[in-house]
Amino acid sequence: MRAVQFSLTRVSRGADGHTRNGKMAADGGRAVLPCSFRPKSQQFLALCAQDGRLRIWNTDSKTLQQEYVPSAHLSAACTCVTWGPCRAVQEVPQRKRRKCEAGSAPEQSDLLALGTAAGSVLIYSTVKGDLHCTLEGGHSGPVNSVQWHPEDSVLYSGSDDTHIAEWDLQTGKVRCKWKADRSAVSSLCISPDGKLLLSAGMTIKMWNLETKEVYRKFTGHSTMVTTLCFATTRPPDSNGMYFLSGAAHDRLLSVWQVRSDGKDKNSVVSFTLTDEPQHIDLQTSNSKDEAVRLAVVCKDGQLHLFEHFLNGRCKKPLSPVCSLQVSTIKGDSPVPVPLLAAALCADRQNLMLAYGHHLQPVMEKTPFNTSERHVCLVRDVHGTLSLSVDTAVSKVKTPVVNKQSKVLVPGLPGHKAPIKLTPNEAEKRKKKDITTEISIEERLNQIELSVEGRGAGKGSSSLQTDSFAVLLVQGLESKDERILTKIFQTKKEMLIKNTVARLPPSAVLPLLEELSRRLQGHPFAALLIVQWFKAVLTQHTSYLSSLPDLVSQLGSIYHMIESRVKLYQQLTRLHGKLYLLMTQVATNNSAEKVGNISHKAQLVYEEESSDEEEGSGDEGRPDDDSDNWEEDEAAMEVTKDKKNHKDEEDDEEEDMNDESKTNGDSDLDPENESEEE
Repeated sequence: MRAVQFSLTRVSRGADGHTRNGKMAADGGRAVLPCSFRPKSQQFLALCAQDGRLRIWNTDSKTLQQEYVPSAHLSAACTCVTWGPCRAVQEVPQRKRRKCEAGSAPEQSDLLALGTAAGSVLIYSTVKGDLHCTLEGGHSGPVNSVQWHPEDSVLYSGSDDTHIAEWDLQTGKVRCKWKADRSAVSSLCISPDGKLLLSAGMTIKMWNLETKEVYRKFTGHSTMVTTLCFATTRPPDSNGMYFLSGAAHDRLLSVWQVRSDGKDKNSVVSFTLTDEPQHIDLQTSNSKDEAVRLAVVCKDGQLHLFEHFLNGRCKKPLSPVCSLQVSTIKGDSPVPVPLLAAALCADRQNLMLAYGHHLQPVMEKTPFNTSERHVCLVRDVHGTLSLSVDTAVSKVKTPVVNKQSKVLVPGLPGHKAPIKLTPNEAEKRKKKDITTEISIEERLNQIELSVEGRGAGKGSSSLQTDSFAVLLVQGLESKDERILTKIFQTKKEMLIKNTVARLPPSAVLPLLEELSRRLQGHPFAALLIVQWFKAVLTQHTSYLSSLPDLVSQLGSIYHMIESRVKLYQQLTRLHGKLYLLMTQVATNNSAEKVGNISHKAQLVYEEESSDEEEGSGDEGRPDDDSDNWEEDEAAMEVTKDKKNHKDEEDDEEEDMNDESKTNGDSDLDPENESEEE
């Protein structure tokens, strides 16, 4: 049988202002099924199971009232369900009609609108107990949300094909169809007066239904908006119109005010939740003096109640006035029971709860007291269920075989199906098995577990990687914390890469969900988890890119990493400022230490000089300037030239004296020489 899965949570709204749940959100957590209480009375609960069947339960008698199986329930599963506006009806004989008859308006009091994954809308009548009509040809993608008009016989539907279709139930055809967003239309909601329509994908738009033009646009969610509902019945001209919105992987419900001046870009109030909203019921406010009452069932199975007077902006997020959890005793410890849906009764003192399993949910009407912040209801769920399975009767027949025949069954080679034998045959086979049983050593030799001859290093590493991959798959299927913790403590990058490469595609998403859960823990654990994330995104990129709802499945991981990286820049700035501050402090301390240093020489060394150095008065003087070396060299050259010239003159005088001696002039006195001259 083909498994049917849904990806988002939708809400729909009845004529009394109550909002109902729609499309299911199953991105690795608990399966959320489309369900909706009947408006005003909450007498019936419509629930679409995973097998595509529509079941209507009576909340008074707690019994199954009706069950309908669509013809294409396996290929075109139900994605959202909405009750029509309550009106007086007349008993109509049951007739099978697939299309609406022209000229006859359908009775809208007990009608159900079912959106399907094939793009069609089914109208089911609880009075006839059969399909009233089928609306086809309006969408080319799955229908995500269906809304009834409070007055006319008109239906609105939003789809993955980014369009909104307006259906005429009298003719069964599309009146109008327009493009609403660049992404899929995930949720719709109609104002109490029927003049405005809210649509949401990545952004929220408010449409004027008469002109089909955008009246307002709101932007405040980073993920797909999955919840829309009006909180007041006042017109937008009085600045008193408010509506709620919730998004996937978001633990806040935002409240928006529609102002006449158009200054409504940001939300005015926020409600805090423990998980993303799954089912919402709301009692609207007619004036400022009347509080809005809100019951929200989260994805973790808890119920939160809120009461608030919508009168302008509130800075801090509001906490629930009361939180409710259902549990059952299993053994000695309590086990939580998930809530499927909840509705506020008209008397404003009781709650209608539906919890347990979708095959037979437990419905209970219980009073609530807002003076207690946390309430836990202990119920015996197993004793309440009336489902009984007769285990004594078995339809499996054991074949009669002889010794020569061999039975082949699907499965691993060598495995045989258990065959029941008579006591005598069992004793004979037991004795035979004892005599012919082989030893453990022979078994090991047969399956060739020894790694001899393969290369010790290579064989052992491949065997270890294969065993890690098998253990990882087993741990993900059984959710064994001990096995997963042992595997995720591995620090070898190559081992992590090879283990992830050997995983089957079906184990990739459970592995990412387990890694994202562990990433929210201790920061030191994130150092190892990031290596696994890198290996998964690198090895299985092609498989992940082929998933149609990848954004919803990996949205939590993306936003968690983005929230952590967002603080990196601020921490870097803080680190720089602290570094400058510490450097300045260290500089001041070093300056103080330098100022205390004594300038008196601790040791003086004098080098002995030679006699020549002592005789030369010009050498070694402190007044000498090393920059005048070239001038000193030039002066020395001039002095040398003068000395040479003087030597030449002396030589000439000596020659002249010699000549005078030879001529007899040497006896003349100098005085005589001067007189002669």
